[in-house]
Amino acid sequence: MYIARLLTASLLGVAFACTSIQDPAPQAPVATATPQNVSAAGFPETFDSGTKTAYTTGSVTLGSGSWTLNDALLGNTTADPKTGAQSVRVRNTGSLSMNFNTTTGAGVVTVQHAVYGTDGSSQWELWASTNSGSSYAKVGSTITSLSTSLSTASFTANLTGNVRLQIRKISGGTNRINLDNVTIEQYGGGTTPPPTGTAKKFLFDGSHGELAGNADWVLDVNSGVASAIPTPAQSGITSTTAETYWTGAISAWGVALAKRGHTVEQLPAGGRITYGDASNTQDLSKYSVFVVDEPNVVFTAAEKTAILRYVQNGGGLFMISDHIISDRNSDGWDSPQIWNDLMQNNSVQANPFGFAVNSDNIVEDSNNTLVSSTHPIMNGALGTVSQLSFHNGATMTLNPTANSTVQGLIWRVGVAKGNSSVMAASSTFGTGRVVIIGDSSPADDGTGSPGNTVYDGWNENVSHARLHLNASLWLAKL
Repeated sequence: MYIARLLTASLLGVAFACTSIQDPAPQAPVATATPQNVSAAGFPETFDSGTKTAYTTGSVTLGSGSWTLNDALLGNTTADPKTGAQSVRVRNTGSLSMNFNTTTGAGVVTVQHAVYGTDGSSQWELWASTNSGSSYAKVGSTITSLSTSLSTASFTANLTGNVRLQIRKISGGTNRINLDNVTIEQYGGGTTPPPTGTAKKFLFDGSHGELAGNADWVLDVNSGVASAIPTPAQSGITSTTAETYWTGAISAWGVALAKRGHTVEQLPAGGRITYGDASNTQDLSKYSVFVVDEPNVVFTAAEKTAILRYVQNGGGLFMISDHIISDRNSDGWDSPQIWNDLMQNNSVQANPFGFAVNSDNIVEDSNNTLVSSTHPIMNGALGTVSQLSFHNGATMTLNPTANSTVQGLIWRVGVAKGNSSVMAASSTFGTGRVVIIGDSSPADDGTGSPGNTVYDGWNENVSHARLHLNASLWLAKL
């Protein structure tokens, strides 16, 4: 939030460095193909279609195909944890089995699980068959269901060709568990994730008030509008092109991605956020990563479903928030509230990413980072991330019970590296990936639309560009 940031700077004497940053060695731009939907046909399986009200062994036709439920039924009561109308409820040593093959292999498989009602804990396992059910082999670890809230278990199968799955409850006796939202990522043998250097498409949102007030969180502005295709044409970008090639305050981010051979577009005001809508030329299915920098307009119910299904089916979501009381268009919604509404009030799953944005306002330069020589975001292709500067931003609180994959990346100074006071975090959901940064300042390159007051946070320290670009590549599965 830069109005507040200007006041903070004048009062606290914060200096905004203009240290130059060396652009990474660019790759020659290459032709970009529309990324393949990585989910197997018919998945995710939500178990919301079909009817089976008894535990007696029987088959039921669902969205993905026919499944056999043994000592299991489709539960739709208030005691059944679920994200839609119903989920599978299993007791004793029951199971649910696919009666069909997915023909495009199985890479990462995810299953959401919880205990039923007031029952105790149980354990269960994922098994897979590559010979149409003649024999099965266990995949990954045994999972224990402890909570009444759905959690996501992830398994790396990496099986090619025809695959069918079976989920077996192995302990807990009459204690019941619920299973929901099974996802299967296609796997071709070493092609998931795509190899480094594969061109990807990034969509930057400009449809949710990113230009409201003093905001300028788009790649390019022409006559006051964030057009779908930035101009001049991206084909003119070379290794020496300055970020001023485009006029938005996050143009440096887009230009840097273009220098690495990727394609960037933006969703203009009035653009539609959809997933799987062939009539929308900017449907999310056409992009590897969706970037939303400080939204100022709340997402509709349909937009929330589209975003979450997009991630669940393999897309990357880059979320950027700002501090509380940063309502630039005076509609009663701040970006922390908008992000929390997406995650808490949707038709897909409550708290799918395992974090919530706090209602705070932080000014801090932190070097309290996750230290790892192999972490793809904190020590990725662009270099090591060792610092993050907030100029009025919000922190996050993590909830590993809701999503065990959630991981803090940077914390406030002096705070234990746990679930509180997190300045940047990542997680996975289904076969997709999510990154969140709690302040829009680090992405700001200091050159925006005429009349807007912006600051160069992108070059304030070398870690800011590294963080955003490493995270972009990780979200794109590079």
